[in-house]
Amino acid sequence: MFKLGIITISDRSSKGERPDKSGQAIRESFPASDCQVAKYEVIPDEKDIIAGRLAQWADGGEVDVIITTGGTGLGPRDVTPEATLSVIDKEVPGIAEMMRAKSFSATPYSLLSRAVAGTRKKCLIINLPGSPRAVRECLEIILPVIAHAVAVIKGEITEHIAPEAGRD
Repeated sequence: MFKLGIITISDRSSKGERPDKSGQAIRESFPASDCQVAKYEVIPDEKDIIAGRLAQWADGGEVDVIITTGGTGLGPRDVTPEATLSVIDKEVPGIAEMMRAKSFSATPYSLLSRAVAGTRKKCLIINLPGSPRAVRECLEIILPVIAHAVAVIKGEITEHIAPEAGRD
């Protein structure tokens, strides 16, 4: 079981002007048997605030995975990818690439997502889009690898054997 942190990045939700449906979609998408939501916060689209919170949570050791939602598009206030890139130690491009590729069948607008994923110390950080529907679609794609990624980051797994592999 891993500990999950959820950060919703939205000017309007952080001011209480709109409910946080995307953060709730993240919470509902993770099986309770796999993880415990240890931290949750709604913050504005401010690069320094986002980067600071990501670093604080990752460095604090209270979460193994941080999932952000919002701020990954092309709008002038969309700065989540830049904030994330400023704090990660290693980028994990396959996660974001697969989210974009698989989401394309639902909407061609997935190509406009600038979401990134990476690690900071022993924490996996993944950016998701801001809509609840996109959150659910993206998590469906990446959920099967998150627990494995956490185990690798923590040094608990040192080999990658595909689920269908293991045959001579």
